[in-house]
Amino acid sequence: MTKKRINVLALAAALAFSAPAFAAQKPATASSPFTSVGTTVLAPVSISATEVVFDVSGISSNEGFGNALNEVYSLAVGAGATIVSAAWDVTLTATSPSWLSEMRIDFTDSAITDGFSLTVATGVNSSGTQSFDSGGTLLLGDYGLEFAVGADGLLRLEFWESYNDITGGADGVWDSGTLTFGIAPVPEPGTYGLMALGLLAVGAAARRRAA
Repeated sequence: MTKKRINVLALAAALAFSAPAFAAQKPATASSPFTSVGTTVLAPVSISATEVVFDVSGISSNEGFGNALNEVYSLAVGAGATIVSAAWDVTLTATSPSWLSEMRIDFTDSAITDGFSLTVATGVNSSGTQSFDSGGTLLLGDYGLEFAVGADGLLRLEFWESYNDITGGADGVWDSGTLTFGIAPVPEPGTYGLMALGLLAVGAAARRRAA
């Protein structure tokens, strides 16, 4: 599996986003780090995935989803590419009275129509500094969360707070670490042609053996 680092472009956060309602009270303990954003569930992808590594060091966790103070990034992963897996190994700090469990990331297409939310500190309802890892690669298909980006090929990441304790400032910071995604690209048209030729060749060989 090929590993490559994608150079990220910080998007201007002054755009008007359609923000989902976030908790008016401290969130209850959850059992899964993932929350569905979109409604599309894709079948498992058999194409070999490419790993994309994203460094989270120094990223602030500021306000509720869609706020202009949030840090938003765009990763160029290829038109129509499918996000098939996720892994993380990160260290976070939440400033009191904010909780580590309130620090979230939304992974969506650029139009914010499909994707998922990730809470790496699920159930850690306290402030302070802690490290978290996924314990390996998690297949999003196991959670019904595989999704494809749009024709622009952009995977959108927004770092946000599910409960805003410190208005106008950072509730926390992603001190260090990385997020790793499995990306299944859409095959080039020529790839489909080669696959078809291969199937025809296999079929012809089978007929010769049968004769």
